[in-house]
Parts: sequence; structure tokens; C-alpha cells
Amino acid sequence: MIHVRPARSEDYPRVLELITELAIFEKEPDAVEVTVEELQYHASTKPPLFTCFVGEYDGKVEGIALCYPRFSTWKGKTIHLEDLIVTEKMRGKGLGKALYDRVLTHAQEQKVKRVEWVVLEWNKNAVEFYESTGATIIPGWHLAQMDGTSLAEYLGK
Repeated sequence: MIHVRPARSEDYPRVLELITELAIFEKEPDAVEVTVEELQYHASTKPPLFTCFVGEYDGKVEGIALCYPRFSTWKGKTIHLEDLIVTEKMRGKGLGKALYDRVLTHAQEQKVKRVEWVVLEWNKNAVEFYESTGATIIPGWHLAQMDGTSLAEYLGK
């Protein structure tokens, strides 16, 4: 039985396990730096920095969707879906769709103009899933990032 609900403080150790599982899937096993304590803290600030939904299957957390508000100079209020994660053994059982639908419902409740996320081009299953729901995968746009080391080097600090 699938059940999606907002994450509670005691869920964050499992949330971090799933984040780590995603990093391994995306071939970045050493990239996760966030801690359970950081997740718990930032989820409980007023307002919280993010919203996390957990997907339970038969009472066990087997997936998460983490999103947060953004602002577009073109559109206004938007939501960014940072991660949608389902354990490998649970893929194809509807849990990912249930989490995705919950994020989209949350976005509609927040009256946002757009929901956006990044999907790796080699993750064909995810690309096909998103396209099947009416999402547009935008060609020609590249994700740019600057990590803390690069930021410090650029600013000379």
C-alpha cells in the first residue's frame, strides 16, 4: 500500500539514506555532504527552507520528494523539485508517480507559475516518465554551478 505524507523529524535519517542512494545511482557516491541534523534544522525553520514528502510502501519509507520555493523574474513564484528518489527495488510500482503528483499538488496549492527540476539526459526512464506527464525537457539549457571552493577562489578568499 502506497502512502505519501510530509516528512517528520524522525524520517530524516532515512531521507539521508535515500539521498545517498541517489548519489550512488548518479555516479557521485562521495558528493553528499548534508547531515541529518542540517535536514532536520532547515525543515523546521520558519519558514522552512524546503518541503519534503516521504513515500511509504507497506509502512516503510521507500521514496522521497524534496522541493523548495524559488522566484522567477519572468514568471514569479515557482517551485524547484530538487530530488525525487525511489529505492531501486520499488521502481515501477507507482511510488515515484505518487510522490511526483504530491509535489505538483503542493505547487498548485501554493499557486506557483511553474515547477522545475533537472533530469540527467542519460536517465532515459526518468526523461520518458516526465515527458509522459506533459513536462517539457528544455534543450539548449545547461545547468551551471559554483561550489564553495570555486566561489572562494573566484572571490579571492
